[in-house]
Amino acid sequence: MSYYVVISPGGWILIVSFSVANFRSFHSEETFSLVASSRLVGSHDGHAVAIPGSKEKVLRSAVLYGANGAGKSNLFKAFRYLKAVALRPREKNSGTGREAFRFDGAVDEPSSFDLQFMARGKLYRFGLKMNDQRIMEEWLSEVDGGREKTLYERITDDQGKVTIDAQGIKNSGDKLRALATVGGPQNQSFLATICVTLESPDYGEELSAILEWFDTGLTLIAPNASFRTLGDLLARDTNFKALADDFLRLSSTGVDHLKIAKNEITEEELRGLLPEDALSKVLKGINDNEENTSIVRISEGSELLVERTGENHYYLITVQAAHQDMAGKEIILELSEESDGTRRLLNLMPALHHMRTTGGVYLIDEIDRSLHPILVMKFLEFFLTSCEGRLGQIIVTTHESNLLDLELLRRDEIWFAEKDPRAATRLYSLTDFKVRKDLEIRKHYLQGRFGAVPFLGDMNRLLTEKGKANESCPA
Repeated sequence: MSYYVVISPGGWILIVSFSVANFRSFHSEETFSLVASSRLVGSHDGHAVAIPGSKEKVLRSAVLYGANGAGKSNLFKAFRYLKAVALRPREKNSGTGREAFRFDGAVDEPSSFDLQFMARGKLYRFGLKMNDQRIMEEWLSEVDGGREKTLYERITDDQGKVTIDAQGIKNSGDKLRALATVGGPQNQSFLATICVTLESPDYGEELSAILEWFDTGLTLIAPNASFRTLGDLLARDTNFKALADDFLRLSSTGVDHLKIAKNEITEEELRGLLPEDALSKVLKGINDNEENTSIVRISEGSELLVERTGENHYYLITVQAAHQDMAGKEIILELSEESDGTRRLLNLMPALHHMRTTGGVYLIDEIDRSLHPILVMKFLEFFLTSCEGRLGQIIVTTHESNLLDLELLRRDEIWFAEKDPRAATRLYSLTDFKVRKDLEIRKHYLQGRFGAVPFLGDMNRLLTEKGKANESCPA
């Protein structure tokens, strides 16, 4: 699995709150809010920025804890599903692709998603209600000072007829008004219908900003994700190369610096690297690409770049890690020879780089995967320190208890996920508890004071039964 980081549009790009109901392990509506608590004035004030048209602020980071199976990753998957619904078309008669809560008969109930986010200095609200076959309701509005200005509302009846009230975007153009009259497929969001049917000039600046937010402003990084164009970014961005070198060296990975090679190859050599079907997709992709480039990740540390400048040019980009032995001699290793933790850290670096420069929202599931606890803390600390006052926001799920430090995070930046007796996920914040400023949060969390930890059965009984079984086995 791989991911892209795309340069985001200007202006604040932040999630304010997200509510989800009847999706995977979420049954009743649960809300993940990044609105800063008014009770924590003076606590890491640089971690929050003002919400347009409001006296409230939104946090720039959050961490989500929970036992295995508590639903942390399902919040990540809910964001990923909503992003797909907002941007991608659905095939006819393919349904909505939702994954309903499967206990307590909830599978027959509608699922709902409600997101408040900031884009280009404005606060918006986008939401949907759906069943397996159709999107029953959809809404998009601008929120200003607690009042909502509806951009459009969409209703789908039981027969699948789509009706859209688009009074709020009536001045955006004839093509958009005509599309609102048609309505679009019952299992596809109107936002996605706009995205795949019209060109940006046809739906105006406001909808362009919203679609850009979902497309390039919101990046989701799964536990096993690699950055797809790492070599190309290292080759063309000297600032990113310097950041990656310094971070790897100072993180005691053993890597002194990265070596990047970009060599032009012939079409015959290209055909030796890619199977025919993959090559056809690459060439088709470049013909459809306005920027006249196409990048294919061949393996860890190896990418193919195709550029069209009158005729096609093919380049092989490789990334290697340079070490130094005791005598100061340079030792070169392939990136695939590096540890899982080193490669994981390197593949997270583009997100950190873009949060410092162009901004965006980054959701990282299981940030501690293959990383030492100190590195996880330093990664988050580096973002909060070096990106202070900038446009980025980072939300992570983790088991790494070293982040439970009030010197690093505010109480309202610490969240928990826990299953209730119905096997449904509940979300709650550390602000729900009375906590002294000097309390050792990590210790009390591991002791179970805040919940969201595994409650284990009697493991000693298993050892006793195993011992009895061994006694009965023949020698």
